[in-house]
Amino acid sequence: MCVLCGKKNMTSLNELSLTQMQTGLARGDFSSRELMQSTLDAVAKHDPALHAFLHVASERAMQDAIESDQSPISNSRSLRSLPIAIKDVLSVENLPLTCGSKILEGFIAPFTATSVKKLQDAGMIVIGKTNTDEFAMGSSTENSAYGRTNNPWDLSRVPGGSSGGSAAAVAARLVPAALGTDTGGSVRQPAAFCGVTGLKTTYGRVSRYGLVAFGSSLDTVGVFARSAEDAALVFSAMAGRDPLDATSADVTVPKINFDKTDLRGLRVGVPQEYFIEGMQAEVESAVRAAIEQMKSLGAEIIPIRLPHTEYALPVYYIIAPAEASANLARFDGVRYGPRSEADTLWEVFFKTRGEKFGAEVTRRIMIGTYALSAGYYDAYYGQAQKTRTLITRDFEQAFASVDLIAAATTPSTAFVAGAHENNPLAMYLEDVFTLPANLAGIPGISIPAGFDNNGLPIGLQFLAPRFREDLLLQTAHVYQQVTDWHTRAPKF
Repeated sequence: MCVLCGKKNMTSLNELSLTQMQTGLARGDFSSRELMQSTLDAVAKHDPALHAFLHVASERAMQDAIESDQSPISNSRSLRSLPIAIKDVLSVENLPLTCGSKILEGFIAPFTATSVKKLQDAGMIVIGKTNTDEFAMGSSTENSAYGRTNNPWDLSRVPGGSSGGSAAAVAARLVPAALGTDTGGSVRQPAAFCGVTGLKTTYGRVSRYGLVAFGSSLDTVGVFARSAEDAALVFSAMAGRDPLDATSADVTVPKINFDKTDLRGLRVGVPQEYFIEGMQAEVESAVRAAIEQMKSLGAEIIPIRLPHTEYALPVYYIIAPAEASANLARFDGVRYGPRSEADTLWEVFFKTRGEKFGAEVTRRIMIGTYALSAGYYDAYYGQAQKTRTLITRDFEQAFASVDLIAAATTPSTAFVAGAHENNPLAMYLEDVFTLPANLAGIPGISIPAGFDNNGLPIGLQFLAPRFREDLLLQTAHVYQQVTDWHTRAPKF
């Protein structure tokens, strides 16, 4: 039974939004098994063209759905039977955990990440693990050791990264929601490229326990969905203090109210530093039009300055590789994954890491190790941390006069696969508008705000003070109630 129209077979169940699925299951319009079968059928039919998934747990997901149908409905399981995909840097017990790398090929996770466990406790069913740039290092999902993911709006283009598999799966209507991680923009940037809603949470809002670390002071768990309302369902279920993660914050998760129909009283800051030379004209036009739309909804638009934004890119590419070099030292062929054979222990280390790590991971480990080395620590890493403080203060000062910041998510729309293959710096520049939020630890969200002349989605980014995900989601929801960009789906 179609939740949208009440007629059978009019709309495939996998095409429904998360909230529509929730409503349909509660009313008994369809069973958990029927919903899961529709989801798995969509994945089987369309993922060969996308390569969004690295592993699909079909039998396990179907068994979970059958058991859900047989269990009494509990109010505590608010997301009962809703399917979700998980980026393959988050641990799910008894499922593969590769991080898109050959160095973890064949590794099976022995436990479940807290963020995923909370969603399972709320009733969600994991259908599989999605593709990612190796160890979440990249902006295109081309760095996966298992092949790139394609953008469902144009299969010749990238979906963004590093959470490109999750973004593409949601955009293509294979799943209604998926988890990603955002270290420097890896939820918001692919959300913009794929035309979906992508929420980056405040650092410490969602537990990092069970997330394979890349940058320990930067990593956050986020969510992809079709709308802010759908994203709020997932966010509310997985957020909160976790005793297993010392960096998780003991801050109450707010109840998110979507009753508001306008933006009256909201002060929106527009930073001139986020409108740069070389920015794609269609992106700038769409973002400025969206800001005008917010003004028509009652928001007060205030020009602001974030003067240290220009330093975010070099600061990030010192701090993140430095943390990566430390975190990835554990992958040596002894404790995890496959091992290259050699005569001595040191040769095992060298050979395994040399053969199994990809080029981008190797590059960042080398940069990070150099930045932390004796004689260079103060000159590079120490100075980067000082500048990070200045970037954080820019946001603190801005939020003293505005409630929210609005800007483009990315300077351009999705690029053709291979366009930056031999130019790492050009690839790094894809995250120029998303990096500052990670350095400051604040939350952000990307929502669709238009299309360019090639029919590719354009992303609008909102940034808010720490722990104000509720403000981000409420503002995005009001905007999405008067626009239809988020309802459009690719026909690939």
